[in-house]
Amino acid sequence: MKTRGAVLTQVPGRYEVVELDVDDPRHGEIRVRMAASGICHSDDHQATGDVPAGRIPLAGGHEGAGVVEAVGPGTGGFAEGDHVVFSFVPACGRCRWCATGHQNLCDLGASLGTNARWEDPTSFRLSLDGEPVGQMCGVSTFCEYTTVSTASAVRIDPSIPLDVACLTGCGVGTGWGAAVNGAGVRPGQVVIVMGVGGIGINAVQGAARAGAGAVIAVDPVAFKRTTALEFGATHGVPDIREATDLARTLTNGQGADATIVSVGVVTGEHVGQAVRSVRKAGTCVVVGLGEARTREGDISLTELVLFEKTIKGSLFGSSAPTADIPAQLRAWQAGELRLEELITTRYRLDDVARGFEDLRAGKNIRGLIEFDR
Repeated sequence: MKTRGAVLTQVPGRYEVVELDVDDPRHGEIRVRMAASGICHSDDHQATGDVPAGRIPLAGGHEGAGVVEAVGPGTGGFAEGDHVVFSFVPACGRCRWCATGHQNLCDLGASLGTNARWEDPTSFRLSLDGEPVGQMCGVSTFCEYTTVSTASAVRIDPSIPLDVACLTGCGVGTGWGAAVNGAGVRPGQVVIVMGVGGIGINAVQGAARAGAGAVIAVDPVAFKRTTALEFGATHGVPDIREATDLARTLTNGQGADATIVSVGVVTGEHVGQAVRSVRKAGTCVVVGLGEARTREGDISLTELVLFEKTIKGSLFGSSAPTADIPAQLRAWQAGELRLEELITTRYRLDDVARGFEDLRAGKNIRGLIEFDR
């Protein structure tokens, strides 16, 4: 069938809406009519080339929710009409990582960069004028219809609005989990969050929910700092040096217990600043991505060793999406998690390029594409 979707045809480039062919689902697959998709910096990394795409043309989008429209032959666990949220990292449920509760590290994720089917890097479900089109994270949520593996889909309560639900497919779980799982925030601790966009804002509310005594939000954009205060930050400052000084005044000169790096384009300098901001035995959690070929960081190895500081990467908040996405939505239903307040601007699919312009300009916490607008 035909579908419209936002595609990169060159890198560096911008997303353009074109008409695509989308295949019927095969065994282990479903076709989904999209309701909403978040506009995330990871999609922009593909457009700029910071993170090389495995396939061009590439249909973008990895944070989304919709309704199952067709189920592949012999595929269990899903039915037409089911409401689903996509997990941008697939979960097979069988590998060592899934079996030990680390679905975010599922072995299927090794194929993410191919933009093809997990099991076959030459197999695609979208095409443009007969040419295969890659799918961002295997899902391509910037398409009106998309065919995906069931390993990438999580069924949810149909009473939950899909625009709200879609945010748990990346931004919420990644930020919240960075604080709760990655940093292991405990009551009374001092936490710094560097960058409070769509990821960092959820690290703020995760740290606050975990009982942090102080959450210092760092962002050069005043609107984002103000928003962070509404999501549980106790302080908002424009740069990490000020945040570090503030953390030390709150901890008898020691520094933050944890600093979470969720800057849009992370550099080695950012990581070095974060490491210096934490106390002895403190933790630096790196969430954001940067230029993929970066190999150096501004880190004092002496400080790292003698002060026993920890640097951790955090993919999708170190979460298990099949369990954590429904849990986050239950928390929203109980009033313990803010979701709809994350949405700054709603766009039509045809306005996707403007959405990324607004993202780069710092105008949004989260921009959202709604397919029925």
